[in-house]
Amino acid sequence: MAARSTASRPVITLESTAGTGYRYVTRKNRRNTPDRLRLRKYDPVARRHVEFVEVR
Repeated sequence: MAARSTASRPVITLESTAGTGYRYVTRKNRRNTPDRLRLRKYDPVARRHVEFVEVR
């Protein structure tokens, strides 16, 4: 049963669009957000907030 519950919330990687190569790891709900996730988060390498895009 545990495998079924984790299948709907997979672990995804968010990569910075600033080109620094910095990544965040998080989970998302596939039912609510089937498309690629785009979040604005802090990039410590660029030292500013930039958009992070889901990498598959």
